[in-house]
Amino acid sequence: MLFDEIEKAHEDVWGILLQIMDDGRLTDSAGRVVSFRNTIIVMTSNVGAKSISDGRPRMGFTPDGGDEAQLMRARINEELRRTFKPEFLNRIDETIVFRRLSRAEIRSIAERMLLTVAERFKALGMTLSVPDQVVDFLAERGYDEKYGARPLRRAIRSMIEDKAAELMLTDSLGRGDTVQARIDGNELILTKHGV
Repeated sequence: MLFDEIEKAHEDVWGILLQIMDDGRLTDSAGRVVSFRNTIIVMTSNVGAKSISDGRPRMGFTPDGGDEAQLMRARINEELRRTFKPEFLNRIDETIVFRRLSRAEIRSIAERMLLTVAERFKALGMTLSVPDQVVDFLAERGYDEKYGARPLRRAIRSMIEDKAAELMLTDSLGRGDTVQARIDGNELILTKHGV
């Protein structure tokens, strides 16, 4: 089961989760029992996200190479203790802290997303050609340390998918065409290969 942004849940939900984590089952008011013995409960939270993105020096990171990950984890654990009751935290087996995506990771994600887009082009009978400088351009436009890869998805949608759809609606692109993505100044352009 996945509980996204668990810190926003009502305290009654936390109480139900405590019962599930303690007993491995849940009983409703009619006496029906649901077993959670073979269930993995995943909870996401943004607790501590602000302290991660608010600037490293205030978090105690040292410019001379102190252990940033350990300091970040300690800071987040401190915020978790302020947000959740001890009896709730004591029943959680593992806490995983994710760090921000790097520019290289965003570029890798851009490549994977573009492969998916290229597969959709292929299903429409077209070929999509995206050179490395276009991947770099999209990764740069889609990079936001605060929001992760979501802006990247929007950049690919608006700069490639939406533009291709407009060209298809005007019959400028169709089955059998090779679509070339290229950078012209500060803009991404889609053209038929060789045009």
